[in-house]
Amino acid sequence: MTAFAAAPGGPESAFAGRSHASPLERVTFHPIVDLDTGTVVAVAPSVPGPSVPDPDGEVDRAIHAARALSRSETMLPLQLVLRMSTLAYDRPMERLHRTLADLGRRPGGVIVSVTGGPAGMSLDEAAARLGGLRSAGYLLALEVGDLPTRFVADMAPTVLILDPAVTRRAAADPRRAAIAEAFVALGRRTGGHVLAPGVVSDDQLTNLRGRGVRLAQGPLLTPRHWRPGMPVTVPVGARDSERDRLGPRVTEFMMPATVMPDTATAEEVLSVFNAQPATSSVVLVDQTERPRHTVDRTRFLLRLAGAYGHALHAHRPAARLADPPRPVPRTVPAIAALRAAGDDAERVYDDLVVIDEIGRCLGIARVGDLIRSLAALDH
Repeated sequence: MTAFAAAPGGPESAFAGRSHASPLERVTFHPIVDLDTGTVVAVAPSVPGPSVPDPDGEVDRAIHAARALSRSETMLPLQLVLRMSTLAYDRPMERLHRTLADLGRRPGGVIVSVTGGPAGMSLDEAAARLGGLRSAGYLLALEVGDLPTRFVADMAPTVLILDPAVTRRAAADPRRAAIAEAFVALGRRTGGHVLAPGVVSDDQLTNLRGRGVRLAQGPLLTPRHWRPGMPVTVPVGARDSERDRLGPRVTEFMMPATVMPDTATAEEVLSVFNAQPATSSVVLVDQTERPRHTVDRTRFLLRLAGAYGHALHAHRPAARLADPPRPVPRTVPAIAALRAAGDDAERVYDDLVVIDEIGRCLGIARVGDLIRSLAALDH
């Protein structure tokens, strides 16, 4: 992982003098948990202290959060929180882009979570700013409470974040429950997943899962002082049979991919697998985020474990031990993706790479998830 050298006036200065403890030591990490599989699919670092009102200060916080996660040596996708109004300021945003690149964070491994309304921007300008982030390859998350529903539908974010009040009250308030269900339905039509933040009780978790919410964050899901690499314990619930009868699209089972440049060495890929036991594959992409190779965890580790395997391969391109990707368009039904997986008997359980309309990697779909969904459909 490339180290980030703080520029004058950057995050080091923004947080200096507030405590004798190192700011990096005080950053907390909040995992985004997939309720279907019980795995961590992304991490949101949280920088202590009150929110910063100006765009430069807010970007400093985002940079600080990204730097803190880079120290943990995890390639799990990073969630950064920015106000919608901050997107209108080019210089701070360019600084954020450069820093993420210096840290080795490719756009496809960053979820930009946008909060608040346009605040001075028209909806058209806000849409253009968000579209620019998507064109650069970033994943978008929108807090849906402060935005018109039509705008959210047009943006089709990867993640739709519920208002914490909906998470808190959905189990007891039918109106809040209806809001959660409405955004779950919207996500299914636009290829996104709903994230429920602030889950603190089993009742909340059961209720939200029963309404189709796929992703969650909150104290219930993780031990105190959770760090990347630590486990989470989430009961795997029953699938939504109504959704299965309708024929879910492959995006309903899509998870963020572990993405690395196609120039990565075998040793670099090995370090990712060692740090992330739940990672089943690494997608090697080119500069345009298009998948060029996939590295299957099992076959890769077996090759390295063989006689002279590490000596022969460690410092050479990981692509030598990789396979061609198995891409599936984001719009295909899950059953069609499963049939595509069966076309190659030797790689039938390899992860599928979900791509957008111009061939960029959006995430992966695990064949086991597709099989379970169709088994539930048959019953």
